[in-house]
Amino acid sequence: MMEEEEFEFAEDLEAILHLTPEVQLAIEQVFPSQDPLDRADFNAVEYINTLFPTEQALEEAQIAIQQLFGKIKDIKDKAEKSEQMVKEITRDIKQLDHAKRHLTTSITTLNHLHMLAGGVDSLEAMTRKRQYGEVANLLQGVVNVLEHFHKYMGIPQIRQLSERVKAAQSELGTQILADFEEAFPSQGSKRPGGPSNVLRDACLVANVLDPRIKQEIIKKFIRQHLSEYLVLFQENQDVAWLDKIDRRYAWIKRQLVDYEEKYGRMFPEEWCMTERIAVEFCHITRTELAKVMRTRAKEIEVKLLLFAIQRTTNFEGLLAKRFTGCTLTDKRPESPLDPTNPFLEDEPGEDPRKPKAPDNPFHGIVSKCFEPHLYVYIESQDKNLGELIDRFVADFRTQGPPKAGTEEGGAVLPSCADLFVYYKKCMVQCSQLSTGEPMIALTTIFQKFLREYAWKILSGNLPKSSSNSGGLTISSLLKEKEGSEAAKFTVDELCLICSILSTAEYCLATTQQLEEKLKEKVDKVLVERINLTGEMDTFSTVISNSIQLLVQDLDAACDPALTAMSKMPWQSVEHVGDQSPYVTSIIMHIKQNVPIIRDNLASTRKYFTQFCIKFTNSFIPKFINHLFRCKPISMVGAEQLLLDTHSLKTVLLDLPSIGSQVLRKAPASYTKIVVKGMTRAEMILKVVMAPHEPPVVFVDNYIKLLADGNPETFQKILDMKGLKRSEQSSMLELFRQRLPTPPSGADGGPSLSFSAPTPEQESSRIRKLEKLIKKRL
Repeated sequence: MMEEEEFEFAEDLEAILHLTPEVQLAIEQVFPSQDPLDRADFNAVEYINTLFPTEQALEEAQIAIQQLFGKIKDIKDKAEKSEQMVKEITRDIKQLDHAKRHLTTSITTLNHLHMLAGGVDSLEAMTRKRQYGEVANLLQGVVNVLEHFHKYMGIPQIRQLSERVKAAQSELGTQILADFEEAFPSQGSKRPGGPSNVLRDACLVANVLDPRIKQEIIKKFIRQHLSEYLVLFQENQDVAWLDKIDRRYAWIKRQLVDYEEKYGRMFPEEWCMTERIAVEFCHITRTELAKVMRTRAKEIEVKLLLFAIQRTTNFEGLLAKRFTGCTLTDKRPESPLDPTNPFLEDEPGEDPRKPKAPDNPFHGIVSKCFEPHLYVYIESQDKNLGELIDRFVADFRTQGPPKAGTEEGGAVLPSCADLFVYYKKCMVQCSQLSTGEPMIALTTIFQKFLREYAWKILSGNLPKSSSNSGGLTISSLLKEKEGSEAAKFTVDELCLICSILSTAEYCLATTQQLEEKLKEKVDKVLVERINLTGEMDTFSTVISNSIQLLVQDLDAACDPALTAMSKMPWQSVEHVGDQSPYVTSIIMHIKQNVPIIRDNLASTRKYFTQFCIKFTNSFIPKFINHLFRCKPISMVGAEQLLLDTHSLKTVLLDLPSIGSQVLRKAPASYTKIVVKGMTRAEMILKVVMAPHEPPVVFVDNYIKLLADGNPETFQKILDMKGLKRSEQSSMLELFRQRLPTPPSGADGGPSLSFSAPTPEQESSRIRKLEKLIKKRL
């Protein structure tokens, strides 16, 4: 078994090592060699026989190998002996190295110990003599040297020196604090007029001592330095009230100047004592102002509050210019000092490339005390905005609506811009005072008066529609001259409606921008509470109501003409002529109203398109309903009505640009509505014109043209044709039988799914009908 596996392995190996002649030639060219082992036809047996042709040669080779192993063993023994000799030589050298290292460490430690002992003695002597200048340098050195002996604290002498250093540090701290208390007593004698060199050096020592010593020195000095302020501006003093707040800031300015002149060099620069004094003054002032405002809250008026806030924020800005804020221990609320217009990206005249000023680290350090009293400001804005809305109402009544033909006609009402300019002023002012709850309260006020403006100024001044559409007859239509007043609203009233619509659109867009800016300026945790969606919906309602009024006005103006159409004796029409008088009347009203509306809505083109769509959606169904009332109709009468319908269709298709010198293609959505609605009216008349015999053909033709499976509609067609009730009954029965079966799963409704003829097909048919009418004429 093993022999078979070895044989198979040899075969596999031979197959792997066998190379093609081309590969072998390439290898020989790259790596030329005369070694027989590298030849492609190398034969191991022949090669061995060549080297050892006889058994004697073989024995000589074995003897040579044994000799070689003997020489290798001799070399190895000599190497081991040499290694042992080197180790013996280097052992003494290593001992000398260790001795040198230990000796160096001992000498260094002894030097440190000598320095430490001498330094402690000198430190104790200098401390008693108050030689703080020498102590400052010596103490740091002693502390550094003592660090080297931490691992030797188990030695009594070292531990004793460490305890002496700690005692010296404690004595220095107590002694320096006593020196400062003597120089700057909290109560009693007045502080000296100039700095002391001893105290200056003592501050250097305090830098090396426990940080609490430095903090205590700073605390006592600042408290003593500001003690006069607490006396001068006590709560019961007249100068403590808000109207004299400038005196507080003037006092600290003088104190800071006095400090820098007398004590500026006494304290190390890195202590930032000037800034610390200013910061502590701000903390005290905030507390004192909050206390006095709580006591005299009823005396706070909005002008007084804003005056105090303005002076305070100016002072905080001055601090930001003078100091870095490095001593502030608590992070102040960030101030949204963004000066951008709340409704525009940049303020007018402001370079947007100019870098923004850095945040003021002192913002709110004093002015935060006014935040609980900002309700006075909010209430004042509530009152001011109420008066502003009342003034807008009074001005509108006095000046009247914008007049047609003037620049104001159809334009945005000036009061709208005034309102949002005032909003912007209030928002920026309030955001500088607080970005918290007061901003939410102000937003609520904004919402209130946005709604009031929409109700009182916009919706409240929309003209009221009246109903006086009756009494128009054929004779009156014939006598009616072009340009006569048939519309309910005057030109000025139409202009007013368009102006209110434009104003509502401006308010809608600006309210959205106002919401975005409010969210930018309020604290992040309050952003979700800023929501002006309801107010935007209110302005959208005003827009919809304005468009609906314009539609109703033109729609009502066309009602008498449609009524007259339904009352005409269409059965007795003898010939087809030009368009009927009622069509002329409708076109006249369209030409009167639409250009006025379009010109006054030039800045809001999308709403003019909405007006056109809504009017068409209202007029076409009404026209078809009146068409059904025209009964009975003769063949000639139906042809006249078809011609009238085509005339109205043409006018409606051109409605968006009627009377305009600039021809603009109507929107595709509008054209689709007109074509679909008026094509249905034409199909109704075509069915009426078709002969009702044979009935099957008539019914199939009706189903094909109108695709309406409602029996009521079919009944109206039969009434228009003037068929008797007995004929109608059989027709209705046949109609029900000929209706196609609705597909399985579909709702069994009356409408069918036939496709109506395309507008191109209908246009071709209308042209053929016009040619036929002309021939008959």
